[in-house]
Amino acid sequence: MGPRGLPPLLLVFLGCWASVNAQAQATPVVTTEGLSSTEPAPTTLRTTISSTPPETPRAPKRSSGPRPTPVTDVAALCVCDLSPAQCDINCCCDPDCSSMDFSVFSACSIPVVTGDSQFCSQKAAIYSLNFTADPPQRVFKLVDQINPSIFCIHITNYKPALSFINPEVPDESNFDKMMKTSDGFSLNAQSEVSFTTKPGAPNATKYEYGAHLQTSDSFLKFPSPLTSSLCTDNNPAAFLVNQAVKCTRRINLAQCEEIETLSMAYYSSPKILKVPGSGTKVPITVQSIVVQSLNKTLTRLEGINLLRPRRMEAGHDKICINIVLEVKYSLTYTDAGEIIKADLSLLLGAVSSAMVPLQQKFDIYFIQQNTKPVPLSGNPGYVLGLPLVAGFQPQKGSGIIQTTNRYGQLTILRSTTEQDCLAIEGIRTPVLFGYNMQSGCKLRLTKTITCRLAAQKVKSLLKGQGFPDYVAPFGNSQAQDVLDWVPVHFITQTSHVKDSCQLPVALAIEVKWTKYGSLLNPQAKIINVTANLISSSFSEAHSGNERTILISTAVTFVDVSAPAEAGFRARPTINARLPFNFFFPFV
Repeated sequence: MGPRGLPPLLLVFLGCWASVNAQAQATPVVTTEGLSSTEPAPTTLRTTISSTPPETPRAPKRSSGPRPTPVTDVAALCVCDLSPAQCDINCCCDPDCSSMDFSVFSACSIPVVTGDSQFCSQKAAIYSLNFTADPPQRVFKLVDQINPSIFCIHITNYKPALSFINPEVPDESNFDKMMKTSDGFSLNAQSEVSFTTKPGAPNATKYEYGAHLQTSDSFLKFPSPLTSSLCTDNNPAAFLVNQAVKCTRRINLAQCEEIETLSMAYYSSPKILKVPGSGTKVPITVQSIVVQSLNKTLTRLEGINLLRPRRMEAGHDKICINIVLEVKYSLTYTDAGEIIKADLSLLLGAVSSAMVPLQQKFDIYFIQQNTKPVPLSGNPGYVLGLPLVAGFQPQKGSGIIQTTNRYGQLTILRSTTEQDCLAIEGIRTPVLFGYNMQSGCKLRLTKTITCRLAAQKVKSLLKGQGFPDYVAPFGNSQAQDVLDWVPVHFITQTSHVKDSCQLPVALAIEVKWTKYGSLLNPQAKIINVTANLISSSFSEAHSGNERTILISTAVTFVDVSAPAEAGFRARPTINARLPFNFFFPFV
């Protein structure tokens, strides 16, 4: 107990100072290599101010707990000893160095070797060179270094915490013991997955991305390979994580009827919880069963019945039928994170000894309710023969507006046997990527139709309804990424002739594309689209009651890909910066 009236925190500081002051009086040991004597090194003792009266001096109390023992012997530690059985230059702690080696040393590269700096008191090995001796000698000092910080380790009651635990390496003697204590590489439904609600924890009211799909007893098991190609059955299926895996099983055909993972009941019997921890269960409905024979012929079963594996004898061979070869889950979910429907498609087959080990395929994918998949013209590059993705921008700053009919976004005239433009008005054909197309028709105009009305009629026939302003560069471009879309450059060519009627007669669309990406898998990217409306002059004083105009449209795809060139890496540049205090204290 300290003096009465002092705060407890001050007592702790005084106790630490007394202990440190007592340890500072320890005499370090100095050893000079080549000399036979060990002498104490001179130390300088500092006087301390004590709060006790001079007539009642007291010795500092010893700590009641065990002191931390050094984990590392700093006297035997040499971090610069890199070459075995060879002296490392300027490594004063290297035991392979002799007096002849010390004569060529300039200084000690590691002058001080210490242990853990968190201890209040620790050993420190100090190395130096005595160049006045002949030959030069190495001087070694082992001293007690005091940590001036008051937040240091002074007493320890758990010695293993001062060092890392050496892991047990498996060998022939302890392999079986470690296998019994290890759970393997698969998840344990009893120990690792728990569906009990902890007190105070919020209840999950919906599935979130990556969450395990819970069933009435544990979770929906989705076999998959982990550390090898073998199937691991305790792998949980995750919400919104589409998977398609293949794995193998080592089975004994004589026991195929007893292996549950080969039966369709193993995959169709679980009932998925609508939301985590709820009492509403969604049964798995078997939608289709396809049976595969030994010669790979497929037969779709009309009725949905539970088929169990059966063993049969075929001469000297053993055959198991109704074995699950492929499993396909299709789960429907809502915006609220609820599972509302679960469908299952199975491929059952006959397995002979030649097919062992057996390979199985498992698929699972999620479909959102009341949504239909949007077909793409490529992912990302355009695919030959698919329609071009096009649209228009109603106002600046808005997204691209597209028609729901993907084959009606960019179209041209369709040629018919009658070749009458008025008869085929509104009948269009889509522009398909990579296909050069040309079409046309004949338009008969009477003298009662004015030139202006005829020009508007022909222009609407050529452009169609809703000619697009933009074309997507890739087959999967998003409508909101307006800056990525390629604008359609519309050009009008006319020939000015006096007393003539200018009528558009042709629309030529040129699409320039390039190969984008790797040479191994180049992607088609559209970089420029030009629509050229060509007009022709017709005399106003045309004889006869009617005239016939030939109207044509053409689409041309031009590959403007630049030839691939060998690339070289740029030379590395040195970006060296001086530290901020490099010129201290001059600047």
